[in-house]
Amino acid sequence: MAIASLAAAPAQALVLCGNDLTREIPRRTARATSGSAVMDRVMSLGGVERDSAITREVLSGNIPEYLRQLVPVGFNGTLSNGEQVVVVLCVTPDYLAVGSDSDYVRVPLGLPAAARIADELGFFLPTTRIVDAIYEQADVQLPPSPMKPTSAMVTTDYMRRHDATVTQQRARVTRFLDTLTAGQKKDLVLTTRLYSKPGQVAIYGWHRPNGRPIQPLSTVHGAQYADYSHGIRLVARIAYVNGRKVPLEELMRHPELAGLVSSEGPVDPARLQASLY
Repeated sequence: MAIASLAAAPAQALVLCGNDLTREIPRRTARATSGSAVMDRVMSLGGVERDSAITREVLSGNIPEYLRQLVPVGFNGTLSNGEQVVVVLCVTPDYLAVGSDSDYVRVPLGLPAAARIADELGFFLPTTRIVDAIYEQADVQLPPSPMKPTSAMVTTDYMRRHDATVTQQRARVTRFLDTLTAGQKKDLVLTTRLYSKPGQVAIYGWHRPNGRPIQPLSTVHGAQYADYSHGIRLVARIAYVNGRKVPLEELMRHPELAGLVSSEGPVDPARLQASLY
């Protein structure tokens, strides 16, 4: 069914982000390594080597169970014909992590690794507008915790130390891991700027309590760059328009609906994401 007709369908009061949206994530095996052990293994690595090791773990299903419990984020709009539209996306409640629910570590990655993981697990990276909406609707809004901006900020040690800080912050607010949480990281995002900036990474976010991001949209760094402040948020490829399922890719190419989830208007997220790795 076309999006145009979906827009006129009765809206559901509640959209459930079901397990079918995470079916492409392999199950975590009983022999999978803990998050802390994985990070011990990559402690002396950086850049592509570290990304490759972490990517292998993630694509094997070694991610905590709570990240498979997607949560809804809504967008309201009005079409040119006066129709009211509610779009709901399903996103991971926290940033990508490796390990189990009892022993996990959030893992910053370079853009090629992040885009590959998103593609192979059936997700997209967010846009800046999606990042803003996630922060606004998050049940837990953590204040940013910057560390000293030294050359060590790209090291695994820095990443682990910041992750421990975030985990402690979060534990003071809620014990539920699947609660939508934001403010703790900057996001790697999809933006059409990357077409004119090949080989770069787009970073945005790290919202302060006043709702303003520390990091405006930036493409300064090379695609392989990752530091402790970066996070990978995943967005399901199925969206809901007034309660009906529709491919997010189709929605983001729609001349009117795209503007609800992208400040750049219509974009082909699959083509864009595939160009990044």
